[in-house]
Amino acid sequence: MRSPLRVRLISHTALPDKVVAAAARLCYSDSSAMDLMDGMTDERAESFVEMLAQIGHQSPIEHASFTFAVEGVSRSLLAQITRHRLASFSVQSQRYVKLTHFEYVTPPEIEAVPEALALYDETMQRCVEAYRALTEILEARHLEAFLADGVPEKEARRRAEKKAIEDARFVLPNASETKMVVTMNARELLHFFRLRCCRRAQWEIRALAKAMVAEVYAVSPGLFAKAGPSCVGGACPEGKMSCGCAAEVRAEYEALKAQAAARGSDDV
Repeated sequence: MRSPLRVRLISHTALPDKVVAAAARLCYSDSSAMDLMDGMTDERAESFVEMLAQIGHQSPIEHASFTFAVEGVSRSLLAQITRHRLASFSVQSQRYVKLTHFEYVTPPEIEAVPEALALYDETMQRCVEAYRALTEILEARHLEAFLADGVPEKEARRRAEKKAIEDARFVLPNASETKMVVTMNARELLHFFRLRCCRRAQWEIRALAKAMVAEVYAVSPGLFAKAGPSCVGGACPEGKMSCGCAAEVRAEYEALKAQAAARGSDDV
């Protein structure tokens, strides 16, 4: 079964703009952080966060963190996103979770060509059939060995299944759907967005990054006012490799943030 991308912000620092503004003000104030936080209005927080962006003082924004539930992404994407090391990941394990309901991600370029899509779906089906057959064969072998060693049947079956899927998973494709929880602080998120929202990024991680922008902007428009690819907040750094569509990309993210802001207002 083909799996659609699903992203939801499930937790974040309470009052992220105020926390960041209070932390930044503490660097230049003889007041306590608690007093600064208590006296921080929404307007002052917004103004201070905007100033931080202008002067490039980024360390205070690390105090705000955001946690996402992500589903409908491929194991191929997993290999890309875990290169962002200033982040925390908890990923559904193919070693411990038996595949009973196989879902996979389909590239748009394949989906657009009926002949390619038919071959792709057929290949996915063959992979999952091989996985199930290997699991059955290996599980029977391991069960026999555990029982021969005197392991009680219920425990033997549990161990045999776990040991079987540990090896059977090797036939599963990069397209296999995975689920994860991802946590990043605001500074790392902005860096992630600059790289992965760019049109030169691979299509799947670009779609994920764009969906994450919408999620965080809805709860913290001040911190993420310039979230998106580099050209949203300044000049394109790609040189001759640029897509040449900076104005179009900026308009795209303005529209995305307007929709996110409207959603955020509805949630209040």
